[in-house]
This record gives sequence, C-alpha cells and structure tokens, in this order.
Amino acid sequence: MIQKYLAKIFGTKNDRELKVIQPIVAHINSLEAQIQALDDAALQAQTAKLRTRLDQGASLDDLMPEAFATVREAGKRVLGMRHYDVQLTGGYFLHKGIICEMRTGEGKTLVSTLPGYLNALTGKGVHVVTVNDYLAIRDCEWMGRLYNWLGMSTGVIHTGASQSARKQAYQSDITYGQNNELGFDYLRDNMKFSLEDYVHRYLPTAHDPQAEKLLHYAIIDEVDSVLIDEARTPLIISGSAEESTAPYLRANGVMPFLKRDLDFTVDEKGHNVSLTEKGVDKVEARLNIGNLYAPEHMRWVHYIHAALKAHNLYRADKSYLVEDGKVVIIDDHTGRKMPGRRWSDGIHQAIEAKEGLEIQDETQTLATITFQNYFRMYEKLSGMTGTAETEAEEFAKVYDIDTIVVPTNKPIVRDDREDLVYKNERGKFGAVIEQIAECYEQGQPVLVGTISVEKSGFLSHLLDQRGIAHHVLNAKQHEKEAEIVAQAGRRGAVTIATNMAGRGTDIILGGNPELLAKREVFGVLEVQADVDEDDPTYQEVLARYQKDCADEKQRVLEAGGLAIIGTERHESRRIDNQLRGRAGRQGDPGMSQFYLSLEDDLMRVFGGDRIGKIMEWLDIPEDEPIVARSVTKAIESSQKRVEGQNFDARKNLLEYDNVMNQQRKTIYALRRTVMAAQDTKALIETVVDDSVYDAIDRYCPQDQRSAEWDIDALEEALYELTGLDVDLSAVTLNFEQLEAAVTQALVAEFRDRRQRIVTAILHSMDPIEPDADLGPDELQAEAETHWRYFERETYLRAIDEHWKEHLRQMDALKEGVFLNAYAQKDPKLIYKKEGYDLFQSMIGRVNTDVLHAIFHVEVKSSRELDAMKQEAEARRETAKQQMQASHADGGLFDESNSPGVARNNQAPVKVQTLTRSRPKLGRNDLCWCGSGKKYKKCHMKEDETSMYAVAESDQAPPA
Repeated sequence: MIQKYLAKIFGTKNDRELKVIQPIVAHINSLEAQIQALDDAALQAQTAKLRTRLDQGASLDDLMPEAFATVREAGKRVLGMRHYDVQLTGGYFLHKGIICEMRTGEGKTLVSTLPGYLNALTGKGVHVVTVNDYLAIRDCEWMGRLYNWLGMSTGVIHTGASQSARKQAYQSDITYGQNNELGFDYLRDNMKFSLEDYVHRYLPTAHDPQAEKLLHYAIIDEVDSVLIDEARTPLIISGSAEESTAPYLRANGVMPFLKRDLDFTVDEKGHNVSLTEKGVDKVEARLNIGNLYAPEHMRWVHYIHAALKAHNLYRADKSYLVEDGKVVIIDDHTGRKMPGRRWSDGIHQAIEAKEGLEIQDETQTLATITFQNYFRMYEKLSGMTGTAETEAEEFAKVYDIDTIVVPTNKPIVRDDREDLVYKNERGKFGAVIEQIAECYEQGQPVLVGTISVEKSGFLSHLLDQRGIAHHVLNAKQHEKEAEIVAQAGRRGAVTIATNMAGRGTDIILGGNPELLAKREVFGVLEVQADVDEDDPTYQEVLARYQKDCADEKQRVLEAGGLAIIGTERHESRRIDNQLRGRAGRQGDPGMSQFYLSLEDDLMRVFGGDRIGKIMEWLDIPEDEPIVARSVTKAIESSQKRVEGQNFDARKNLLEYDNVMNQQRKTIYALRRTVMAAQDTKALIETVVDDSVYDAIDRYCPQDQRSAEWDIDALEEALYELTGLDVDLSAVTLNFEQLEAAVTQALVAEFRDRRQRIVTAILHSMDPIEPDADLGPDELQAEAETHWRYFERETYLRAIDEHWKEHLRQMDALKEGVFLNAYAQKDPKLIYKKEGYDLFQSMIGRVNTDVLHAIFHVEVKSSRELDAMKQEAEARRETAKQQMQASHADGGLFDESNSPGVARNNQAPVKVQTLTRSRPKLGRNDLCWCGSGKKYKKCHMKEDETSMYAVAESDQAPPA
C-alpha cells in the first residue's frame, strides 16, 4: 500500500529510468539532420571514425549518440526503416546490460542493431541470440544488410553448420545464433585438442581458472524463453555408455500389470512417479527378484521408474512425435521439433520401448552446462521480450540484470476478455468452433492457440467438419511456418498454432505483400529470402500486392482486427500473454479470449476442484460457461503456483550446477593452458610437485609423528608412479624436508630423462635424406617438438578420460545424495563436499597417469617416427570430428607398463635432505609475502628457481 502511494507521488522505478533517457534520445534526435546530410560514402566512413575515437580513449557511452544516429540513418537508406524514439530507448537500455520488455510488433529486431553496432566497435564480437535457426538466419540476412553496408561483418550459427563456417561466423563483428548452438559450441570447444580448432572467440582471461567472464556481449531475443523457460534443462553432450538396452524392454513388459493409484502414484505437479508397497511386490514378482531395493537390484528401480514416467508423464503428439522410427522431442515452450536431442536418465530409452521402436544405447555425459552458467560468462548480457516484467525478480537474482518496460509507440487498444470456463472439453470446443465460425463469416482473421499437436489436430478435424478453411502450424507442419504466419492476418484467415511463443514473425493485417510477391515471382516462401529485389517484374508484382494488402487491411480493421482464441491456459502466464500479444500490434484493434474446461491439464492438476464444485452447485450445463473474476483469479493463482515450482526447479538445478561450474572452469582452463603452453616442461614439473605432495601426505601425513610414517609404502608408491627406486634412508624425517627432497630428486630425474629422450629422438631422425635447410639448432628444436607433442597428448588424454569418469560419478552422487534428506542432512551441502573430494581425487588420478606415462616411455625406431605421428594425427582428427571426450591411444612412443624394466636397468635414486624454507603453497593460494596476490602471480616462479635451480629460459609461460 505504501509503495503504491509513493509511486503515485514520485513515480515507479521504471518511470524514473525512462525520464533519465529522455535527454539522451533528444541528443540523438538533434544529430539526425547532421547525419542525414552525409552522402553514402561519408555515412559508411562513420564506422572507422568511431573506432578511431574509441582507440583514442573515448568510451562506448561517449560514442553512443553518434553511433545510434548513424545506425538510424543507415536503417532508412538500406532497409527503409527508421528507428522510433521508443526503439532508441530500448537500444540504450540494451547497451546498458538491461532486459527490455517491448510488446509484439514494436520492432525488437531493428532495436538490436543499435547496441549491436555500438558494442561491435570494440572488435570483441557481439552475439545476437535467437530461439531457433529460422530466426537466426532470417535476422542475419535481414539486419546483415545494414551492418554490412556500415562496414561490419556478420555471421550466423545454425544446426548443421560446419566447423569452419562456425569459426568464421564467430570471428564476425556480429554473430547471430540459436541459444542451444552457442552453448553446445562452448562445450565442443572444450573437448578439442588444439586451440586453433576452437570456434568461439574468447576473451584473453580464458586460461585463468578464476576468470568469470570468457565472452564479450550478448543480446538475447525472447530472453524469457531462453533464460527462464529453457533454464530447467541443461545442455548435455553425451556418448554411448555401452550398457545393455534389454532391461528397458523387461521394465516396459511390467507396465501392463501395474494399476495407477493402486500400484503406483503419479505426481503431475512434481513430474514424478512412486511405487506403492503393492507395486513393489508386483515388480519383484514379475522380475523374479527377491528385494527390489537390495544393492544388487537397485538398477531395476531406475528402469522401472523410467518406464512409469514414459507411460504416465510423456504423451505422444504432446511431449514427442514418432517419426521414421525415432522419438523426436517437442519443445514444451515453442512447440517445435528438436531432432537429435534425447532425454537423459533413461527416459528416452523407456519411451522407445513403450512405442515398440529400436532402443538406442543409453548415454553417458561427456560435457554439460546450464544456460544460467553459460550466459553468466558474458561480460555484458541484455535481452528483449514482450513479457519480462513478471520474471524481473528471477532475472535480478540469477543473472544480476535489471528489467525495464519500454512504452509502446502507439497505445494498445486490444480487447482482452475474461476467460470462459466450461464443465468439460466437449462444451469448450463446441464454443470455440462457434466463435471461429462467427469471425470467419465476418471476415475477421483468427489465430487459435493450442498447447499440443494432439489438440491442434482435433480442432482441425472439427473445423473440417464445419467446412471452415484453415491452416495448422505445429511441430509437424513447421516447414511452412513463414508462409502460414505471413498470411494469418488476411481477411477470413483461420490459423491453428501450437504455442506461438518464440515464433518471432509478426502477423500483418491484410497479408504480407513482400512474401506474396516473392512467392509469385521467384517461388520462394521466405520474407527475407535472398532474391533480386530490383527485378522489374518483382517490383511490378510487389506494387500490386502492396495495394491489395492495404485495401484488405482496411477491411480487416473494420471487422475488428485479429482475433486471438486460446483453447487452454499454459502453465506460464507469459506464454498466454505472448499469445494475446499477437493481436493489437502498433495500435491496431484486436480481441483475445481464452476458452477453458475443468478437464484441461492446468485446471485438473491445479485447483479445478473448487471451480468444479461451484459449477455443480449452480447446476451449469456443459455448453454454458461460467464467467467470473474469481474464476480468473483462481486460474492465475494456479499458474503462479506452477511458476513457483518451476522457479524452484531452476534454482535447484543451478545450485547443483554451481558446484560443477567451478570444477568445469578449472578443467577447461587447465586444458587451454596445456594446449597454449609453448613448452610443457614446467607444466609436468608442477605435476611432479603436486603428485609428490599427495603421495607423501598419504603415507607420511603431517599430523602424524614421523615414527608412525610408512616410508616403505611411500617408496613403493613412488616406484609404481615413476618406475624409479627412490632411497629415502638419508632423509631427515621432517615433512617439509621430505617433500622438498623427493620433489627435487624427481624433477632432476625428469629433466635428465627428458633430455636423454630428446637426444635419442634427434639421433633417430632419418639420416638418409637430410634436410639441407635444417641446422643443428633446428634439428634440436624439431626433436623437442616431438617430445612436447607427446607430453601434451598425454596430459590432455589423461584429463579427458578422468573428466568423463568424474562426470559419471557426479551424476551418481546427485542421484544418491537425496537419501541424505531422510537423515536430516542438507543434500546440497553433501553434494558440494563429496563433489569437491571426488574432484580432488580425479585431479590426483590425472597427475598419476601423466607421470606414469612420462617416466615409462621408450622411443620408437627412427623409421617409424613420422609414420607414428601421422597415424596419431589421423586418430586425433577422427576423434575431433566425432567430438569424443578422449582421443585414441598411441603416439610416437611406447609406454612400458612393466616397472621391472626400470627397476632392473636403473640404479636407485639417492635422495638428499633439502629443507623447504616455507610451507607448500598451491598455485592459487595467497602468496606468503603478504602482497595479497595469488602465489602463481607473485613469488612462485622465483621460489621454484631458487629451489630447483631452473634456468630462466625454462620458466613456465603465464597461465
């Protein structure tokens, strides 16, 4: 109450923000005449001029008015479109890293060119993110004409694009791409074996494990769809887990014998299933096992639950389609097919068993990230949507982004009517058909929204029976999307659309003359298709259609504009608002009306009982609706509860992924460091240091008296690790001295061994055809390159193999950690602690594998040297194309797994006492000197030089 009172006096925060921008918009407008006076060449030269000013110290804010004025004038000359003042307002807030709510038809695509152009002046790249390939390609071709005219390059990332095409697109000034593709490219980059193969353009901080921001700037179209709706589903790259698919068939065979509510319960709100005691007994009998929850049978719980979910929570033509013998997922938020995507946790296999299809192998996670953590890697993030205000709190909490509502260019005059609620679906659809028929007879175009392919097909059948011509737009007919949407505003048009959210194409009353002309002249169905628009025939046909569409628009306006009919409420109010927002664009008239029934999913699951009792008490017939504000409020309350549950699900997913996120950043930064290192020697010496510390801490822990240490076990562990006999008899038994002495000895042995191998490689080079251009120094460098190749390959292979296994362990930990809730323990805290322990253990195994390979290597004969490298490169290229998480075995060397060879051929390494003057510090610990800097960025190299007498030329490159 107080807030409302204060808002009336001082205005809302939104109002105050809009007042701040008014002088800036006025400044941009004041430049219009000056910029308009420039000829084409001078206007195009603005880009170089602005970049020069930026290089000389001007900020982007300093350049903004002139840059925006430049883009506005270029838009008029190239696209025939001038940015309105409200679009300048939107562009300003997008540049400031704010989410803008801009209603449908307000020109969001054009708005993005303002901050896109301004921020691309930095040369760091701008990503314009869309919700599907169609929009990415369309917008890149459309707005690309403006950018290219101003001397900026554009590229597009879409499904099926080659690696070289992706890399070229990311190197462009402005890159358009679908959100999934951008995220998957990031994951795929971090599974590659060379930095040259990366497609993303990362900021210089990418090698730092502590770096939070790796990418520059993103503008997300339909930002609520990307950052809210799709945030519940993480991006996962997976490979075959090589497990049998037979258990899915057996579990599916049990389903006919289980009765709902008797043997199992279904929680549609929580999207979960549970077996009852009777159900457990039946499952045990059918599978012929004693105790379903015994450790040896626990996997059956997974298979049975997956089968129950497949049969009770996933419906054909709503959750998925069956096409060409495959299960194709339907995006719940956009109604689009998602070919190539599979549900995890065995759900996809269970659905394949349910549908009688060939069951594909179960998959194992190789790389994963949530949209939340992917988009938080951008230095600056902004977005646009027609419906953002309801999610402002989540945008602020999760992404630290403010939200602002940008006013429309013209007032909205659409008639949004109260919901009509019917007793059952038969009564509801009967009323819907009558409403459509009434509009059809008046010539008023109608857009009917449904929530599933199944319902759109049913409604289409009813319209066929009435003889009403119509179009259907759903996951099965998505190829005709552009044509269907472009004609949905024509007189008497009836369009059934499964979930219009994210379609991204405006419905123009009277029809789209450009598309009609292109279809007639060129036979193309894309509004932004690349055709010769100067063709005389096209110009003649376009002029005819422009007149016809203008005349038809007037008749449509007289009929009431576009009518929106919703046949069911979505679980999100935003999706409903997006459907309503298709009508009434740019001040046009329109109408929206939702028809509901007590049998609708939302009503049935969330609160339809109370309304049903009211209807029974009033004895309302099935063909009569109930219209009351209390009913609408009850429905909105149900939607809020669903939205609250979905927010909790996203929050829960993010909290778990935050644990993985730090681990993922550390591993990916380590991989990049290994690939970027000019000389891997210092990296391997760090591995020696860490491995020695771990081994000594295991057998000779600091918190034990030296008399209790197991020196023999330590010597044996070091032998297993390196193949070297390490004699610790002469070492003074002090932890720091022991660690320093062993590390010094092994580093010295590593350097000596490394030099011997490089020399052996040099001598093994084929002397028959010596290269006259290579002198002794060049040959030495070539030999060292061969060895570095082996070190780098060994390190990356160890990281990839153990990271893949670690992801499997983390998945298992997440599944099992919820049992801790029964013991009154916080599952997230357990997951965080045990996940950290698993990660440290994984790093230890990586180090062990690297050292074992380095200390057991033997050189091949010289005649095989080049052939072996070519073979390794070929295997690496194959693995790169297949995007596997680990590459093939083999290389220039054999790795002897027989410790006896080293034991018999080498004298024991005598370890002398060396006192460490300070406690061991990790690379990322604060330095001992008190500077506040990390150890690796302060005294680490100086300390290593004094301890190991490493020559200055051998220092590690900066991380």
